[in-house]
Amino acid sequence: MIKLRRLPDLWRQWPITVRDLPIALALALATVVPALERQGTQLGDLPDRPYDALTIGVVALECLPLAVRRRWPAVCLALVSLGFAIDQLRGYHTIAGTGLAIALISAGTHLERRRWTVAGLATAAYVPLAISLDRLGSGEGVAGFSTFYLLLALAWGIGAWLRQNRATEAERRRHAEEATRTAERTRIARELHDVVTHHVTAMVVQAEAARYLTGAPDKLDQTLTAITGTGRRAVGDLRQLLDLLNPDHNSTGDPRTPSVGDLDALVEHSRQAGQPVEFVREGTPAAATGSAEVVAYRVVQEALTNALKYAHGSRTRVRVHHGKGETTVEISTDGSGSDSASPGGSGRGLAGLRERVTVLGGDFSAGAQASGGFLVRARIPAGNPS
Repeated sequence: MIKLRRLPDLWRQWPITVRDLPIALALALATVVPALERQGTQLGDLPDRPYDALTIGVVALECLPLAVRRRWPAVCLALVSLGFAIDQLRGYHTIAGTGLAIALISAGTHLERRRWTVAGLATAAYVPLAISLDRLGSGEGVAGFSTFYLLLALAWGIGAWLRQNRATEAERRRHAEEATRTAERTRIARELHDVVTHHVTAMVVQAEAARYLTGAPDKLDQTLTAITGTGRRAVGDLRQLLDLLNPDHNSTGDPRTPSVGDLDALVEHSRQAGQPVEFVREGTPAAATGSAEVVAYRVVQEALTNALKYAHGSRTRVRVHHGKGETTVEISTDGSGSDSASPGGSGRGLAGLRERVTVLGGDFSAGAQASGGFLVRARIPAGNPS
């Protein structure tokens, strides 16, 4: 049994002409309702004429074209206008005359090309209709016909207003989608930077150390095993990250969201790469830290990566403090090791971290210490699930 909530989606799958046909049929059937007889528009105030065989054709001409009001709005307007003119000249005054307003609104909304040409032709067609009604004895006068024309122009204007609103909304959605895609590309780039830089840096440092261990087989085997493990973790992390780009990926978890609890493994990886790291954790993480948990992990990961690259072998201290409503992370590295490069490198990683922390309402700083070395500090408000 089809669920009721799926009915709108199923209805939208039908051709647009089929979806507009009920309106045309409903208006045509309304003409046979006794209570609605002679309740249509009476332009010119001519005497009512009894319905005859021609009335059926006039009603069909005023109603049925509404089925194509969105597909062929100009054709719909022309046919409905012709039916309306005959209706008024013959004095039928059926409720089907309401179709003219619907056709005008639809034309103003859905007509794509030559809008001013169609509006001009419709205006030109109105003039002989007014003259004909006047010669048949209409008492409307110039004021009456002008007022009715303004009402017709208002119907067109309503359609044009709807068209403009739809165009504005479509443009807003396009910009929103573009911004979303840009944000997602930026986020993926950050994750790739975090994963690739950290693992590859560790592998390079370990490989460099292995060159000097040829005379110590046990240590060389341990170093090569660490390189293998680091490479496998890098491949696994990249595979998880690339899975997110697969449209068929429907995992309930998000492999891009490591927790602060993973810091022990992260520190251990740095130690295996030859970096002496002291790790201190204070306090208890909040029950729901949300993005703060991920950002804290990435701050430690980026700082340890820079320490491996630019201060390999120097003492590094990692301190994570879980306070009330926030998490504070501090990573300090003594000296600059054997490499004379700047501890900040290109700055892309640190700049990305600063932006992440700032978005969550926190504070981030990174720079050289007066006593030597490099310090990275971040204060991250906890409990933000965004």
